[in-house]
Amino acid sequence: MYFVYVLISKKDKAFYIGFTENVEKRLSEHNRGEAVSTKSRRPLVLMYYEAHLSKIDALRRERYFKSSKGRTTLKQMLCESLRSGL
Repeated sequence: MYFVYVLISKKDKAFYIGFTENVEKRLSEHNRGEAVSTKSRRPLVLMYYEAHLSKIDALRRERYFKSSKGRTTLKQMLCESLRSGL
């Protein structure tokens, strides 16, 4: 399985969108500071993930979520979670 995941920084409330084959391991790496892109934004919380059988489909979905329209979609999908303040 391939996963697209969305993290949110408790520090700056910004999204991070990524792709992995192991969500738990990747989240742990982010929170240990092993990912340069999120090292200064820790701690991070897993807000959303979805599974795909195809790596190509997962990468396509990741690209979509990183687009302007995709970020808008994410905010709509997660509006109650975001409103609750994590």
